[in-house]
Amino acid sequence: MVVASCSSNAKLEYPEAPTDKTVSDNYFGTTVNDPYRPLENDTAPATLEWVKAENALTESYLSKIPYREQIRARLSELNNYKKTGLPSKHKDGKYYFYENDGLQNQSVLYRTDSLNGKPEVFLDPNTLSEDGTVALQGLSFSNDGKYAAYIISRSGSDWNEIFVMDAKTLQPLNDHIEWAKFTDASWDGDGFYYSSYPRPEKGKEFSNANENHQVYYHKIGTPQSEDRLVYEDKANPLYFHSVYVPEDENWMFLTASGQGLGNALKVKNLKKGGDWKVMEPSQDYEMTVMDVMGDNAYILTNWNAPKNRLMLADLNNPAKENWKEIIPEQKGVMKGMQFAGDKMILTMEEDAAEHAYIYKPSGELIREMQFPTFGTVGISSDKDHNEVYYALTSFAYPSSRYSYDMTTGESKFIGAPEIKDFNMDDYVTEQVFYPSADGTKIPMFLTYKKGLEKNGKNPVYLYGYGGFNVSLTPGFSANRLLWLENGGIYAQANLRGGSEYGEEWHLAGTKMNKMNVFNDFIGAAEYLIQEGWTSPEDIAIVGGSNGGLLVGATVNLRPDLFKVAIPEVGVMDMMRYHLFTIGWNWASDYGTSADSKEMADYLLSYSPLHTIKNDGTPYPAILVTTADHDDRVVPAHSFKYAATLQASDTGDAPKLIRIDSKAGHGGGKPMSKVIDEYTDVYSFIFNNIGMTPKK
Repeated sequence: MVVASCSSNAKLEYPEAPTDKTVSDNYFGTTVNDPYRPLENDTAPATLEWVKAENALTESYLSKIPYREQIRARLSELNNYKKTGLPSKHKDGKYYFYENDGLQNQSVLYRTDSLNGKPEVFLDPNTLSEDGTVALQGLSFSNDGKYAAYIISRSGSDWNEIFVMDAKTLQPLNDHIEWAKFTDASWDGDGFYYSSYPRPEKGKEFSNANENHQVYYHKIGTPQSEDRLVYEDKANPLYFHSVYVPEDENWMFLTASGQGLGNALKVKNLKKGGDWKVMEPSQDYEMTVMDVMGDNAYILTNWNAPKNRLMLADLNNPAKENWKEIIPEQKGVMKGMQFAGDKMILTMEEDAAEHAYIYKPSGELIREMQFPTFGTVGISSDKDHNEVYYALTSFAYPSSRYSYDMTTGESKFIGAPEIKDFNMDDYVTEQVFYPSADGTKIPMFLTYKKGLEKNGKNPVYLYGYGGFNVSLTPGFSANRLLWLENGGIYAQANLRGGSEYGEEWHLAGTKMNKMNVFNDFIGAAEYLIQEGWTSPEDIAIVGGSNGGLLVGATVNLRPDLFKVAIPEVGVMDMMRYHLFTIGWNWASDYGTSADSKEMADYLLSYSPLHTIKNDGTPYPAILVTTADHDDRVVPAHSFKYAATLQASDTGDAPKLIRIDSKAGHGGGKPMSKVIDEYTDVYSFIFNNIGMTPKK
């Protein structure tokens, strides 16, 4: 690693953004100006011209970094390895699995008669578009095995389309569903249930608020116009609705969510008919139906159990007060349950790493599954047979596949990826615990090359999220290897707001407690400096979505603590976030500016857009990333934030925005675009920290 100098760090001239200085909002007596409101109209000619000029400036800056193409080439090498998913045995006796031969934009679904048999292509999403921007979001088979419904998204949008194919001949059928969103295809006979919104206004498909989520039934061979409306709730247009039908097709479950911390739950007997029966009317608790055996449902819930417990519900008498506890709350957080023959496998999260345990259906513990390292595990099993497969991954441990013997408890290695010119044994991961501002101990994983010295100058890539009950467990990224092999430390902080220690940990980072999350992140950087790992001149902070909010807010609070900041697809306008697409759904974590003066003032106190300093305080180099089809966190957040940054007096370090095309919030992004984005992010970080990648 050597210090790099680059002419791209010359003082930049930023494009002039469209403005309207007369625009303001009043929040309980506080006036908040919003001069860049015109940028909320992402299809307006002035906005499109600004986007074009911003991308041209960013490309001009990045093109001057001499090792940019070297980084792209190395990322292509690192990603060019076979990625094979877990096999899943279906009722037809065949095994299905996903595989990517290396640099394919999308993984291909294969099937085979036996684990060692010759696979055939079942569905190749790469054939659905020329540029790989159509992604497979889900697939489900009819319970008789005749049909397969597959769900796609285009250009990264949350909008889905559903198609159907003959599962035996692989021939496509004429069935086609549009404007579906946040949905599965749940089969019942020769048709399936799905959730959708009314067709949006033309030109506003990716920005207008989504309301009135409806459930429909589609019968194979009929047009969508004839689909039967099964459920809607016009009195509560901001609820999400989804349906689940178990394999025996005797019962149908309906969840309603979107306005609370959990979900309401209803059930209906499909064979006997009748009305919905309420299992839980409120959205105060998480209620997830894990499986159904006859008239009994196994439900994972945090009702009176912040770290979750497993309950059994008699569906003939389904109100939650009548449920029986099968497995009580444990020390770790109960994350999931699935059957493997006549046994249950429960996954638990303990100190941000996943474990798995075998239980009898009665709730009696048999044993823990022993894994070769701490990490994140994915398990493939079914109640119809005893075959169990799992994949284990960690920071320097690519997804490795094993079979598991339910009788002996022994694991058998199946396979692991081979990555060119990279030795996993050269790297180590450790977990540390550091104090936040209020003394709370926060866990953090550090991954780095063995022998790395605490010289106070090591480059650090500090990543966090801290929200929406999302847990950051150890996981592998080939793109991250570039950072590690160049002497960098990857630090992943498990901030409050996530689910690492259950619902109490989550709530400690929500609404009027949101500042805890930022303090946790700041504490991570301070710990790394105090322990001699690094310095403020060597830290890059990165986060996406809610993590983009984290990065933006933290930079405004402590611009002196970091050298580079990458807020990706972030929620940056906390006063208006709830007015776009499904932003209203985040109110349970954030609160809204319409709730009360206290809540509005609190949001305003940390909103990244509104707390940018304009007094000459030096800021880190900042590269904002967003995409034109992001209808989760609309690009207006990043547009307004970047325009404000560029117009403010925050020193000479670059403040740039990278706006991707035919891309969304991140899900289903083709490999080519992933490599492009990481190339630019790493080039920006290396250039501003002063690193040159090794040859």
